[in-house]
Amino acid sequence: MNDDLLDDVKALLEKDFGDDRILKQIRRACENNEVISNFERNYVRKLAEKHLGRRPETPIPAEKPIVPDVEIPKTLSIQNTTQKIQTIRKEPTRISSGSRKNSKVMIGGGAIALAVIIAIAVSFSGTSNMTPDTIKNPTETVTESLMIKTDFASYNKKDIISINGISDTSGFVNLTIENQKGELVWAEQISLKKDGRYSTLAIAGGPGWENSGTYTIKVDNGQETKSSTFSFTA
Repeated sequence: MNDDLLDDVKALLEKDFGDDRILKQIRRACENNEVISNFERNYVRKLAEKHLGRRPETPIPAEKPIVPDVEIPKTLSIQNTTQKIQTIRKEPTRISSGSRKNSKVMIGGGAIALAVIIAIAVSFSGTSNMTPDTIKNPTETVTESLMIKTDFASYNKKDIISINGISDTSGFVNLTIENQKGELVWAEQISLKKDGRYSTLAIAGGPGWENSGTYTIKVDNGQETKSSTFSFTA
């Protein structure tokens, strides 16, 4: 077979038909007994039929991959499947007369125990209410007759101190601030509002504010004096 193919290739090369590069490659493969593909054989065959007068031959079919047979499982009919399904029915549990009596006894005993617990709780609550510290009128509120406070518990140098409070007197109150040595560093007299409230501002700085420590602010309404403290950092 390769001899006929080689003869056709040589004839095509001599008459200059076809692609020299492909034909020379096929000639070399024939002379060296190398494998020649179906594409190369068909290429030479078509040229030989066209230019050398060769009779048409049946082309070499390409190898088809072998596909293994696949068995399709048989499907079970719905009728056969439903026949195999068994329905399990459970009969309701029967309660004997003896168990009914026992349950009634248990319910009655539980009700009695619950009643005893409620009675004990009520007795304890009644005892706790009968204490000498009972407030007769919870709506009553206790208000201080004189009060003073600042907006913060500590200040730095040149901070603004907001002071406010209340007095049950009328007229005015006297405010003072003393440093940690008890020296007066600020004082002001403020008029009270109609509801007894007062407020003012003070600057943390000036003579007497040279040292850090705990400073005391006081208010005097002519009847009593109250004080509060704050921390100052110079």
